[in-house]
Amino acid sequence: MEIQCMTVGAFSVNTYLVQDKATGQAAVIDTGETIEQTEYLLSLQPSLDIRMILLTHGHLDHAGALTQLQQAFDVDTYLPRLEKPLFDTLPQQGDWFGAPHMNRPCGRIDHWLDDGDTIQLGETTLHFISTPGHTPGQGCYYDETDIFVGDTLFSGSVGRTDLPMGNAALMQQSLRKLMQLPGHLRVHSGHGPVTTLAQERQSNPFLTFLRQ
Repeated sequence: MEIQCMTVGAFSVNTYLVQDKATGQAAVIDTGETIEQTEYLLSLQPSLDIRMILLTHGHLDHAGALTQLQQAFDVDTYLPRLEKPLFDTLPQQGDWFGAPHMNRPCGRIDHWLDDGDTIQLGETTLHFISTPGHTPGQGCYYDETDIFVGDTLFSGSVGRTDLPMGNAALMQQSLRKLMQLPGHLRVHSGHGPVTTLAQERQSNPFLTFLRQ
């Protein structure tokens, strides 16, 4: 896959544009909460062949611009099935941060994903793995070389579990599960730089429980 990262919005969230090299078909992974990335994607037309929108979870910084993006690109949107209760709170999530102006409409979900599902993007097969904890249905998308983890894992850190619907016990289980995937996978997080599963397994201070 070819991968472009756009860091946007008040939360500096990473929105990803991924393209299948063989066909040029593209997907957007997480939308951000602003129209910055939508305007950028529109500037790439007509060369851009966006086929789908993939959401890792339903927090406003990752899904808040979904409605705007769907207006620009009328393509199918995928969301983890377990994430629906949180996704439905998008119109109130700005209130959680004392910023009601950031409340957003929910947008349309066309496909609900369960652990182990696959998605075909051109000749690229993306696998979905459920990693709840940061949110009830947080999940990751990966192929043979790259994994998009949302707010499950960061370079040197992990997703917080103290927000509404977070669960620290589930997060620990999910991190164990995630670290069973091949270590060479490049990790593209919802915030911060690229890392690898092997690097985080070795040095992430929040994963010491895996090294005991």
